[in-house]
Amino acid sequence: MDTRQLRTLLAIVQHNSFSRAAETVHVTPSAVSQQVRALEAELGVTIFERATRPPALTAQGAQVVEMARDMLRREEEARTVLSGSGLEGVLVIGSVRTSALRVLPRAISRMRLAFPRLKVNLRLANSAALIEDVSAGRLDAAVVAENLAIRPQIRWRPFLHEPLWLIAPAAMAAPTVHAILAAQPYLRFCAQVPLASLIDAELSRMGAAPQIIAELDSISAIMSCVTEGMGVSVVPDVALSEPGAEALVRLPFGTPQIRRQIGLVDRVPSNRGVIIDQFHDLLATSSGAYGIRREPS
Repeated sequence: MDTRQLRTLLAIVQHNSFSRAAETVHVTPSAVSQQVRALEAELGVTIFERATRPPALTAQGAQVVEMARDMLRREEEARTVLSGSGLEGVLVIGSVRTSALRVLPRAISRMRLAFPRLKVNLRLANSAALIEDVSAGRLDAAVVAENLAIRPQIRWRPFLHEPLWLIAPAAMAAPTVHAILAAQPYLRFCAQVPLASLIDAELSRMGAAPQIIAELDSISAIMSCVTEGMGVSVVPDVALSEPGAEALVRLPFGTPQIRRQIGLVDRVPSNRGVIIDQFHDLLATSSGAYGIRREPS
Protein backbone atom coordinates (compact mmCIF):
# COMPACT_ATOMS: atom_id res chain seq x y z
CA MET A 1 0.00 0.00 0.00
CA ASP A 2 1.46 3.34 -1.12
CA THR A 3 1.22 6.17 1.39
CA ARG A 4 0.77 8.54 -1.55
CA GLN A 5 -2.56 6.85 -2.19
CA LEU A 6 -3.57 7.41 1.43
CA ARG A 7 -2.66 11.09 1.30
CA THR A 8 -4.63 11.47 -1.90
CA LEU A 9 -7.62 9.78 -0.26
CA LEU A 10 -7.53 12.17 2.70
CA ALA A 11 -7.22 15.14 0.34
CA ILE A 12 -10.38 14.01 -1.48
CA VAL A 13 -12.26 13.71 1.82
CA GLN A 14 -11.00 17.09 3.04
CA HIS A 15 -11.97 18.97 -0.12
CA ASN A 16 -14.94 16.79 -1.12
CA SER A 17 -13.60 16.89 -4.66
CA PHE A 18 -11.31 14.78 -6.84
CA SER A 19 -10.15 17.80 -8.84
CA ARG A 20 -9.33 19.94 -5.78
CA ALA A 21 -7.52 16.96 -4.24
CA ALA A 22 -5.43 16.73 -7.41
CA GLU A 23 -4.32 20.34 -6.91
CA THR A 24 -3.46 19.65 -3.28
CA VAL A 25 -1.28 16.58 -3.95
CA HIS A 26 0.11 18.05 -7.19
CA VAL A 27 -1.04 15.36 -9.65
CA THR A 28 -3.60 15.28 -12.44
CA PRO A 29 -7.27 14.44 -11.75
CA SER A 30 -6.87 11.25 -13.78
CA ALA A 31 -3.93 10.25 -11.55
CA VAL A 32 -6.14 10.79 -8.50
CA SER A 33 -8.78 8.48 -9.94
CA GLN A 34 -6.13 5.87 -10.77
CA GLN A 35 -4.74 5.97 -7.23
CA VAL A 36 -8.21 5.49 -5.75
CA ARG A 37 -8.99 2.58 -8.09
CA ALA A 38 -5.64 0.96 -7.27
CA LEU A 39 -6.31 1.32 -3.54
CA GLU A 40 -9.80 -0.16 -3.93
CA ALA A 41 -8.41 -3.09 -5.91
CA GLU A 42 -5.67 -3.76 -3.36
CA LEU A 43 -8.10 -3.69 -0.41
CA GLY A 44 -10.99 -5.36 -2.22
CA VAL A 45 -13.48 -2.66 -1.24
CA THR A 46 -15.43 0.18 -2.85
CA ILE A 47 -14.32 3.43 -1.23
CA PHE A 48 -16.56 5.88 -3.10
CA GLU A 49 -20.11 5.61 -4.37
CA ARG A 50 -19.59 7.05 -7.84
CA ALA A 51 -23.28 7.31 -8.68
CA THR A 52 -23.47 10.49 -6.57
CA ARG A 53 -21.95 13.87 -7.39
CA PRO A 54 -19.60 14.48 -5.76
CA PRO A 55 -18.77 10.82 -5.05
CA ALA A 56 -19.73 9.90 -1.47
CA LEU A 57 -17.81 7.63 0.90
CA THR A 58 -19.25 4.16 1.37
CA ALA A 59 -19.34 2.59 4.84
CA GLN A 60 -16.20 0.62 3.93
CA GLY A 61 -14.67 3.80 2.55
CA ALA A 62 -15.16 5.58 5.88
CA GLN A 63 -13.26 2.74 7.57
CA VAL A 64 -10.45 3.04 5.03
CA VAL A 65 -10.23 6.78 5.73
CA GLU A 66 -9.80 6.14 9.46
CA MET A 67 -7.17 3.51 8.68
CA ALA A 68 -5.35 5.97 6.40
CA ARG A 69 -5.27 8.65 9.10
CA ASP A 70 -3.87 6.18 11.61
CA MET A 71 -1.23 4.79 9.22
CA LEU A 72 0.01 8.24 8.21
CA ARG A 73 0.27 9.30 11.87
CA ARG A 74 2.29 6.17 12.59
CA GLU A 75 4.58 6.89 9.65
CA GLU A 76 5.10 10.44 10.87
CA GLU A 77 5.91 9.26 14.40
CA ALA A 78 8.35 6.64 13.11
CA ARG A 79 10.18 9.19 10.98
CA THR A 80 10.56 11.47 13.98
CA VAL A 81 11.91 8.72 16.23
CA LEU A 82 14.31 7.33 13.62
CA SER A 83 15.64 10.70 12.53
CA GLY A 84 16.25 11.85 16.10
CA SER A 85 15.21 15.32 14.99
CA GLY A 86 12.92 15.98 17.93
CA LEU A 87 9.16 16.34 18.01
CA GLU A 88 7.60 17.43 14.73
CA GLY A 89 4.50 17.00 12.62
CA VAL A 90 0.94 17.89 13.61
CA LEU A 91 -0.71 17.32 16.99
CA VAL A 92 -4.51 17.54 16.77
CA ILE A 93 -6.00 18.46 20.15
CA GLY A 94 -9.66 18.84 21.14
CA SER A 95 -11.08 20.72 24.11
CA VAL A 96 -14.38 21.39 25.81
CA ARG A 97 -15.42 25.03 26.19
CA THR A 98 -14.28 25.20 29.80
CA SER A 99 -13.18 28.09 31.93
CA ALA A 100 -9.85 26.24 32.10
CA LEU A 101 -9.44 26.81 28.37
CA ARG A 102 -7.19 29.79 29.13
CA VAL A 103 -4.54 27.27 30.19
CA LEU A 104 -4.44 25.83 26.66
CA PRO A 105 -3.02 28.83 24.76
CA ARG A 106 -0.22 29.07 27.32
CA ALA A 107 0.61 25.37 26.96
CA ILE A 108 0.38 25.46 23.16
CA SER A 109 2.67 28.49 23.00
CA ARG A 110 5.23 26.76 25.21
CA MET A 111 4.95 23.62 23.07
CA ARG A 112 5.74 25.60 19.93
CA LEU A 113 8.70 27.31 21.58
CA ALA A 114 10.13 24.00 22.79
CA PHE A 115 9.42 22.15 19.53
CA PRO A 116 9.34 24.65 16.64
CA ARG A 117 8.81 21.89 14.05
CA LEU A 118 5.61 20.74 15.76
CA LYS A 119 2.26 22.22 14.73
CA VAL A 120 -0.68 22.08 17.17
CA ASN A 121 -4.25 22.24 15.86
CA LEU A 122 -7.06 22.95 18.35
CA ARG A 123 -10.73 22.00 17.92
CA LEU A 124 -13.60 22.78 20.32
CA ALA A 125 -16.54 20.44 20.91
CA ASN A 126 -18.57 18.83 23.70
CA SER A 127 -17.15 16.01 25.82
CA ALA A 128 -19.04 13.17 24.13
CA ALA A 129 -17.90 14.23 20.66
CA LEU A 130 -14.31 14.65 21.83
CA ILE A 131 -14.18 11.18 23.39
CA GLU A 132 -15.62 9.71 20.19
CA ASP A 133 -13.05 11.53 18.05
CA VAL A 134 -10.14 10.41 20.24
CA SER A 135 -11.39 6.82 20.14
CA ALA A 136 -11.74 6.94 16.34
CA GLY A 137 -8.33 8.53 15.84
CA ARG A 138 -9.61 11.84 14.52
CA LEU A 139 -8.00 13.58 17.50
CA ASP A 140 -4.68 12.72 19.11
CA ALA A 141 -5.93 13.84 22.54
CA ALA A 142 -8.58 16.03 24.15
CA VAL A 143 -9.07 18.18 27.24
CA VAL A 144 -12.16 17.05 29.18
CA ALA A 145 -13.45 17.08 32.75
CA GLU A 146 -13.52 14.13 35.11
CA ASN A 147 -16.51 11.84 35.78
CA LEU A 148 -16.87 10.81 32.17
CA ALA A 149 -17.60 7.30 30.89
CA ILE A 150 -14.18 6.59 29.42
CA ARG A 151 -14.17 3.83 26.80
CA PRO A 152 -11.79 0.85 26.76
CA GLN A 153 -8.33 1.74 25.43
CA ILE A 154 -8.91 5.40 26.36
CA ARG A 155 -7.15 6.91 29.36
CA TRP A 156 -7.85 10.13 31.24
CA ARG A 157 -5.00 11.82 33.13
CA PRO A 158 -5.71 14.97 35.16
CA PHE A 159 -3.47 18.02 34.81
CA LEU A 160 -5.56 20.50 36.87
CA HIS A 161 -7.06 20.07 40.35
CA GLU A 162 -8.44 23.44 41.42
CA PRO A 163 -10.65 24.58 44.32
CA LEU A 164 -14.12 26.13 44.04
CA TRP A 165 -15.01 29.42 45.74
CA LEU A 166 -18.18 31.19 46.73
CA ILE A 167 -17.75 34.75 45.48
CA ALA A 168 -19.71 37.85 46.45
CA PRO A 169 -19.46 41.64 46.15
CA ALA A 170 -18.16 43.22 49.35
CA ALA A 171 -21.62 44.69 50.11
CA MET A 172 -23.13 41.17 50.14
CA ALA A 173 -20.47 39.54 52.28
CA ALA A 174 -21.20 37.56 55.46
CA PRO A 175 -19.06 35.43 57.80
CA THR A 176 -20.09 32.07 56.33
CA VAL A 177 -21.07 30.47 53.03
CA HIS A 178 -24.44 29.46 54.50
CA ALA A 179 -25.17 33.02 55.60
CA ILE A 180 -24.37 34.48 52.19
CA LEU A 181 -26.45 31.86 50.33
CA ALA A 182 -29.40 32.37 52.66
CA ALA A 183 -29.48 36.15 52.33
CA GLN A 184 -28.28 37.05 48.85
CA PRO A 185 -29.52 36.52 45.25
CA TYR A 186 -27.76 33.61 43.58
CA LEU A 187 -26.45 33.26 40.03
CA ARG A 188 -26.59 29.58 39.07
CA PHE A 189 -24.11 28.06 36.62
CA CYS A 190 -26.40 26.06 34.36
CA ALA A 191 -24.61 24.00 31.67
CA GLN A 192 -24.31 20.38 30.58
CA VAL A 193 -20.85 20.00 32.12
CA PRO A 194 -19.54 18.19 35.22
CA LEU A 195 -18.66 21.46 36.98
CA ALA A 196 -22.32 22.54 37.08
CA SER A 197 -23.37 19.16 38.48
CA LEU A 198 -20.57 19.29 41.05
CA ILE A 199 -21.75 22.69 42.35
CA ASP A 200 -25.43 21.70 42.45
CA ALA A 201 -24.62 18.44 44.27
CA GLU A 202 -22.69 20.26 47.00
CA LEU A 203 -25.47 22.84 47.44
CA SER A 204 -27.93 19.99 47.88
CA ARG A 205 -25.64 18.21 50.38
CA MET A 206 -25.36 21.45 52.37
CA GLY A 207 -29.13 21.79 52.45
CA ALA A 208 -28.82 25.22 50.84
CA ALA A 209 -31.77 26.69 48.92
CA PRO A 210 -30.37 29.88 47.39
CA GLN A 211 -32.58 32.53 45.81
CA ILE A 212 -31.80 31.89 42.14
CA ILE A 213 -32.27 35.07 40.09
CA ALA A 214 -30.50 33.95 36.90
CA GLU A 215 -29.13 30.80 35.25
CA LEU A 216 -26.08 31.35 33.07
CA ASP A 217 -24.12 28.89 30.92
CA SER A 218 -20.78 30.69 31.09
CA ILE A 219 -18.40 31.25 34.00
CA SER A 220 -17.25 34.51 32.39
CA ALA A 221 -20.84 35.77 32.33
CA ILE A 222 -21.25 34.83 36.00
CA MET A 223 -18.06 36.69 36.90
CA SER A 224 -19.31 39.81 35.10
CA CYS A 225 -22.66 39.71 36.90
CA VAL A 226 -21.12 39.21 40.35
CA THR A 227 -18.56 41.95 39.71
CA GLU A 228 -21.41 44.34 38.85
CA GLY A 229 -23.15 43.52 42.16
CA MET A 230 -26.02 41.47 40.76
CA GLY A 231 -25.61 38.55 43.16
CA VAL A 232 -23.32 35.78 44.43
CA SER A 233 -22.17 32.53 42.85
CA VAL A 234 -19.69 29.62 42.90
CA VAL A 235 -16.75 29.51 40.48
CA PRO A 236 -13.49 27.58 39.98
CA ASP A 237 -10.24 29.23 41.01
CA VAL A 238 -9.19 29.98 37.42
CA ALA A 239 -12.14 32.40 37.12
CA LEU A 240 -10.63 34.66 39.80
CA SER A 241 -8.14 35.98 37.25
CA GLU A 242 -11.04 37.76 35.47
CA PRO A 243 -10.96 41.61 35.57
CA GLY A 244 -12.52 42.94 38.76
CA ALA A 245 -12.27 39.65 40.66
CA GLU A 246 -9.73 41.09 43.11
CA ALA A 247 -12.48 43.26 44.65
CA LEU A 248 -14.76 40.29 45.43
CA VAL A 249 -15.04 38.43 48.70
CA ARG A 250 -14.26 34.72 48.32
CA LEU A 251 -14.94 31.86 50.74
CA PRO A 252 -14.03 28.17 50.32
CA PHE A 253 -17.00 26.28 48.88
CA GLY A 254 -17.67 22.93 50.54
CA THR A 255 -16.34 21.17 53.64
CA PRO A 256 -13.70 20.14 52.83
CA GLN A 257 -13.35 22.60 49.97
CA ILE A 258 -14.65 21.12 46.72
CA ARG A 259 -12.20 20.77 43.83
CA ARG A 260 -12.75 19.97 40.18
CA GLN A 261 -10.36 18.19 37.84
CA ILE A 262 -9.59 18.72 34.16
CA GLY A 263 -7.52 16.17 32.28
CA LEU A 264 -6.20 14.94 28.97
CA VAL A 265 -7.63 11.85 27.23
CA ASP A 266 -5.78 9.83 24.61
CA ARG A 267 -5.69 6.30 23.23
CA VAL A 268 -3.72 3.46 24.81
CA PRO A 269 -1.45 2.50 23.22
CA SER A 270 -0.85 5.71 21.28
CA ASN A 271 1.57 6.22 18.43
CA ARG A 272 1.85 9.83 19.56
CA GLY A 273 2.52 8.99 23.19
CA VAL A 274 5.79 10.90 23.49
CA ILE A 275 4.28 14.11 22.14
CA ILE A 276 1.12 13.80 24.25
CA ASP A 277 3.18 13.22 27.40
CA GLN A 278 5.11 16.41 26.69
CA PHE A 279 1.85 18.32 26.15
CA HIS A 280 0.41 17.00 29.43
CA ASP A 281 3.52 18.21 31.27
CA LEU A 282 3.12 21.69 29.77
CA LEU A 283 -0.59 21.79 30.67
CA ALA A 284 0.27 20.88 34.26
CA THR A 285 2.98 23.55 34.40
CA SER A 286 0.66 26.13 32.86
CA SER A 287 -1.95 25.35 35.55
CA GLY A 288 0.32 26.80 38.23
CA ALA A 289 -0.13 25.80 41.86
CA TYR A 290 -3.02 23.47 41.04
CA GLY A 291 -1.28 21.58 38.23
CA ILE A 292 -0.93 17.78 38.44
CA ARG A 293 2.15 16.20 36.96
CA ARG A 294 1.63 12.87 35.23
CA GLU A 295 3.08 9.75 36.75
CA PRO A 296 6.09 8.38 34.83
CA SER A 297 5.19 5.62 32.37
